[in-house]
Amino acid sequence: MTTSGLGSSLAYLLSRAERSVNRGLAAVLAGEDVTVEQWRIMRALADGRGASMGELAEAVLMPHPTLTKAVDRLIDRALVYRGPAKGDRRRVAVFVSGRGAELLARVDGAVAEQQGVIALAFGQERTERLMRDLESLMEALDYAELRL
Repeated sequence: MTTSGLGSSLAYLLSRAERSVNRGLAAVLAGEDVTVEQWRIMRALADGRGASMGELAEAVLMPHPTLTKAVDRLIDRALVYRGPAKGDRRRVAVFVSGRGAELLARVDGAVAEQQGVIALAFGQERTERLMRDLESLMEALDYAELRL
């Protein structure tokens, strides 16, 4: 383990790993002319319940202005649409369209294969443990933030 320089920074190592993973994911999605961020938006909406822009921004880790532009591009391609929120028709929500669901179905296998490449390189058990550990880290940080 590196103990000096940037390699001693957890934030740096997480960012570097994220960039590497997203590079591979971007290559998988390029055939459908979809960015990683657009894929995250559609994946977050895939359950069919829809989400407000605020909920969606939090779920996909994007600032509102960037999210708005990305959603507008997806709307232009008829992959998502805005409509009344389920349960409260006064609110506007974003939903994945039938066309967007079809696109997700087409790329799901390739996305799973890309994750499989990571698991093959890093080891399936280590990859699963890393995912659990990252979930635990996020929960711990959320808890610590609540206590502040």
